[in-house]
Amino acid sequence: MGNYLKVADRQRILALLELGWTYRRIERETGVRRETIAKYHRALQSNPANPTTGSAADVVGQGNSGGQKRPNPTAGSAPGPPSACEPFRAEIAEMLRRGLTAQRIWQELCTEYGFAHGYESVKRFVRQERGRRPEVADVMEHLPGKEGQVDYFKSPAPVLNPTTGKWSRPWIFRMTLSCSRHGYEEPMWRQQRDDFLRAHEHAFLAFGGVPAVVRIDNLKAGVARACLYDPDVNEVYAAFARHWGFVPLPCRPYHPEENGIEERSGGYVKSNGLKGMRFDSIEALAAHLCHWNTTVAQLRIHGTTRRQVIRHFLEVEKPALQPLPADRFSLFEVGTRRVHDDGHVEVKAAFYSVPHTLVGRDVRVHWDGNLVRVYRDGRAIAVHTRIEAGSWSTRPEHRPVHKPARQEAYEATQLARIEKIGPQVLAWAKEAVLERDVRSYRLLQGVLRLTRTHPKERIDWACGVALERRAFRYQTLKRLLEEAALRAQQPQLRQRHELIRDLVEYRSVMTTTHQPLATRQTPAAVLAGEARNEPSTTSDTWETTP
Repeated sequence: MGNYLKVADRQRILALLELGWTYRRIERETGVRRETIAKYHRALQSNPANPTTGSAADVVGQGNSGGQKRPNPTAGSAPGPPSACEPFRAEIAEMLRRGLTAQRIWQELCTEYGFAHGYESVKRFVRQERGRRPEVADVMEHLPGKEGQVDYFKSPAPVLNPTTGKWSRPWIFRMTLSCSRHGYEEPMWRQQRDDFLRAHEHAFLAFGGVPAVVRIDNLKAGVARACLYDPDVNEVYAAFARHWGFVPLPCRPYHPEENGIEERSGGYVKSNGLKGMRFDSIEALAAHLCHWNTTVAQLRIHGTTRRQVIRHFLEVEKPALQPLPADRFSLFEVGTRRVHDDGHVEVKAAFYSVPHTLVGRDVRVHWDGNLVRVYRDGRAIAVHTRIEAGSWSTRPEHRPVHKPARQEAYEATQLARIEKIGPQVLAWAKEAVLERDVRSYRLLQGVLRLTRTHPKERIDWACGVALERRAFRYQTLKRLLEEAALRAQQPQLRQRHELIRDLVEYRSVMTTTHQPLATRQTPAAVLAGEARNEPSTTSDTWETTP
């Protein structure tokens, strides 16, 4: 049952109409929509005959005194008062031709012509004037093999969904060649990217060639970001287009006329091929569409081209299509990943290494059933074979030199660094690995840490002592080094040096000092006597010295 106004509200509206109030004013006063007010106004008035334009009744008419021509109102509408902008129609038309906005026109009317009404009056008048001027559209001519248009539409025929057990309406993929209007249809339950790309392939195979341009709507499977001037095509769809050799061309947002051929073709499929039908499975729907296309759609004479669709396609468009590639496109998935602290990225619960310099940064990952490719700034930086979930794929070149990922590689790296300290340290480290196995790795780190506080020679000596005693503990090496450092700090007098004279020279000097001049011997004589093993009088001289 429809909605009706209460008697009091209806009587109020009729009373205001008799006072000559406009629909807009009554709407502001009562809150009732103007369409409803007009309905009650028409019921209030009598229904005079609609005379033929130009007849005497139209000119004179009942109640139309003055002999002026009465307007022929549109059925279902009531004439309202003339617009306040009507006297300025010519001026407003000129301003519209100059491209001025309604706000600017209102300002010009107020300033130049003393317009005393509000902006809303000008805006309504400008809207009506613009609606009266139809926009000129260009005729789009399509060369053979130049363009194909793609779109989805809901099937009007319900299909039994095996997943839910209910009747549902699937999506119909449709590709139409713009020149011959030959098309291909394929039903599917979801608008997934893989199904979208495979439907493209099936259409190309059915046509026996590829058009140069494929115009698509702004669906997510093909367009990542819709934009009026520079839309971003989906990364996978762009790779798919390069493989098949066509250029994807997204339509402008909110401009369905750019994909008009496909829009009309989809309507033809719905009205002629599917309306009023029902299918038990989506396979049955696909078989019906194939049969209908072959027996009906291809054989019709198209209303625009005035030619039979299949003949036009075979004679004109198919020779102009690009040849098919040798193999089909390998579908893959894409995603952005943040490199973990361990230098790996996660893909489907598996981990793949990248260069360690990219830790903490975002990379682009492409993966399929066989390979995982990692890209940075459009350049491939790593390629891995796909592994199962929970596994790790690590390339040695991706790890830093001082932090290898594998246990054997880490052991070899530590021993190579220890070898630079000394041979005894290396021998002790190898024996420590054999003695303590994986627990020795931290011990090797401790030995390398000791090089910051002790010289290499001392560490090499301490490791030699520890190796003789078969001591493979960090504290043992530390005590040996501390004791060696303590002994090195105690001062020791040197007995031999180039600046220190020999004691023989001091004895010679003392002897010559206490002997008489006659018996004194020069240091050279003393040395010569010692060389001949002659007894020296130096001792006697030292003994007689007071």
